[in-house]
Amino acid sequence: MNLTQDRVQLIQKLEEIRNTKALLYITGDRPGWETQVHQEVLGHFAKHLELMIDKSKVPRISLYLYTRGGNTLAAWSIISLVRQYCEELEIIVPSKAHSAGTLMCLGSSKIVMTKQSTLGPIDPNINTPLNPPIPTVPGQTFPVSVEAINGYIELVKKEFGITDNNALVDVVKVLSDKIHPLVLGEVYRARAQIKMLAKKLLALHLPQADEDKIDRIVSFLCTDSGSHDYTINLVDARELGLNIEEADKPNREIINGIFSTVSEDLELDVPFDPIRLLGPNDTAKYCNKRAIIQSIYGGQVSFITEGMLTLSNDNGNNIVRENRAFEGWRNEQ
Repeated sequence: MNLTQDRVQLIQKLEEIRNTKALLYITGDRPGWETQVHQEVLGHFAKHLELMIDKSKVPRISLYLYTRGGNTLAAWSIISLVRQYCEELEIIVPSKAHSAGTLMCLGSSKIVMTKQSTLGPIDPNINTPLNPPIPTVPGQTFPVSVEAINGYIELVKKEFGITDNNALVDVVKVLSDKIHPLVLGEVYRARAQIKMLAKKLLALHLPQADEDKIDRIVSFLCTDSGSHDYTINLVDARELGLNIEEADKPNREIINGIFSTVSEDLELDVPFDPIRLLGPNDTAKYCNKRAIIQSIYGGQVSFITEGMLTLSNDNGNNIVRENRAFEGWRNEQ
C-alpha cells in the first residue's frame, strides 16, 4: 500500500470519528521548494466540495491545514468558498498554520489543535516575480514580510532617531534598491487589508465577541506579537481567546498519522540537494511534490515541479543548472 492509499484510510477514520467530511490542504515547506496559499487552488477546492455534498450544504467540513502562509486574499477566498458548503467549518492544525494559515483559522467555527500545533502572526509575505531573487535557487524569490518592512522603518525612526525627512528619503532609497518599489507598494496595501480581513473572519469565529475583544486579538496577531516567526501554541491560542479544541488521543493519533504520510510524501524534512541527486552523473531528472489537495471524494491533486539538473564546469567551478520541464497541478487518483 502506498502513501496516498494509507492517507485515504486515515482520512476515512477521521471522518468517522469526527462525524465530518474532510478536505486536506497542504502547502509544503521543504527547504528550497517552499509553496504557499494561492488563488489558483480555488477551482480544485470547488471540485472537491461539489463532490462532498448531497444537497446545498453538509453539517460539518473539517479542513486539515498545513501551511507557512501565502496570499491573504486567497486565504479569505478559500474560507469564504468552503463555508458556503457547510453549516460548521472546523480547521484541524496538525503542525503549522502560520500567517495566512492562521488567517484561515480565524474564519473557522473551531480550531482543532494538538500540543504540536502552532499558529502565528498574520504578517503576510508578499510574493511576486519582482521580489529579490534567491541566488542559490534559480527562478525562486525571497518572500517579503509586511511587518519586517514596517519594523525596518520603525527601527530607523525610533532606535536610530532619524526623523529628518531628507534622511528618511535616503533610507527609502536604500530599501528600494533592495526591494522593488512596486513590492513596497504592495506591502503598504497588504498591511491595511490584513486587519480588515482578520476582523471579518473573527466575526465568524467568535460571533458573540465584542469589538474590543476582536480588536485585541487582531492587534496581537498583526503587530503586538513581534517577530514573524513567533509561534502560538494551543495554550497561547486559548489565552488569546480563540475557540480551540484540544484533540484527544484517538483524534490525535489519526491527525498525526495523516501528517506522517504527508511529511514523507513531500519530503518536508529533506532539503533539496542537487549534488546528492546528481551523484556521479552529469545529468539527473528531478520531481518534487510541493503541495496537496485531497479528499476521499475527489482524490488527490498535487502541485509538482519536475525537470532536469545538469552539472557543468565554468572556469573551474562546478555549476548545477536547472531546466524545468513542468510545474503545475497534477491529478494523482
